[in-house]
Amino acid sequence: MKVPTGPSGPYRLLARALTAGVLVSASACSLHGVMRPADAPSVEPPATSAAPSLTDAQASAALITQGELGGRWSATQGGATWRDGLLKTRTDAPDCQRLLDGLYAEDLLGEPTGARAVVGLDESGNAAQLRYQVAAYAAPSDVDAKLAWLRTLPSKCAQFTSTDVRGGRLNVTVVPSVLPGVGDAREGLRLTMSDASAANAGDGSGAAPMLTLDFAAVRVGDRAVSLTNGGLGGAAQDSTQQAVQIGTQRLQDVLAGRPPTTAPVEPTTVPATPTTAPVKPTTMPVHPTTAPVKPTTRPVHPTTAPVNPFTGRPTEPLTESPADTDNTTADPADTADTADTADTADTAGTADTADTAQEG
Repeated sequence: MKVPTGPSGPYRLLARALTAGVLVSASACSLHGVMRPADAPSVEPPATSAAPSLTDAQASAALITQGELGGRWSATQGGATWRDGLLKTRTDAPDCQRLLDGLYAEDLLGEPTGARAVVGLDESGNAAQLRYQVAAYAAPSDVDAKLAWLRTLPSKCAQFTSTDVRGGRLNVTVVPSVLPGVGDAREGLRLTMSDASAANAGDGSGAAPMLTLDFAAVRVGDRAVSLTNGGLGGAAQDSTQQAVQIGTQRLQDVLAGRPPTTAPVEPTTVPATPTTAPVKPTTMPVHPTTAPVKPTTRPVHPTTAPVNPFTGRPTEPLTESPADTDNTTADPADTADTADTADTADTAGTADTADTAQEG
């Protein structure tokens, strides 16, 4: 084929090539701007904030009440002075210092990231204080990490010495505490403090604990209940266990939308005991003082024998009725009367016989 060599030939081919390139480019741009439905990205809904795992109202409703622990508990009158004097002490062991600081600040589980509610109670029996908290945290794993660390303290801080702000030395012991099997995870500790100088006096008596304090924590999802219970007069372990049992169940009820379970309230006073014995009758039942009165006279019997209608005379002698035989004591007068009656009857009978013979 002969290629045109005139002015219009090469330029015409170049123009055509350029035109084709422009068309291809325009088609490509046009196709790139128009996407098929299969290639379109999925439309994501606008992000919304997740609902809180625990609201302020739920946290408050999940708190225990003073009546559920017994009549010896009441609303707190304020923080005890021993908190500053005994918990704000220093030790060289890092884990043990972290324990003391966490007990003083009430944040052994870390800072809550959601709602929280706290209640304080005082016990009249041994002047103990109980601080109870319900709170939400970032994730269950965060709470479990704190519980796992607490589980190591009875071995890391079984016995150590701390120094208070005045330079006094205290012996501290940490032991595990048994808790009810409630919630998703739990851990309990008991800490005691005693005067180190008294324990080293050499008299062999040791030193009585100056402070006994229980700590307990239970995780329910990413929420947790925690408490401290104790004081200079000791810590009632049954109160700690009861608070954990009731409080965990109450939190679970609140989260499930059920009415909170309420434990029976113990009476604040013991029912009064009668000071005197029941009154007994001062007199015995009245019994007859005399025997029943018997008749003083015998029943009246006919004084005459039956009369024969033909002769007008008695036909047979009089006899006593069976009732008369019951009287075993014979009356002489009655005996005489009987004899007289018999004689009369015999005479009458003899006369009747004689009359009958004459009439014949």
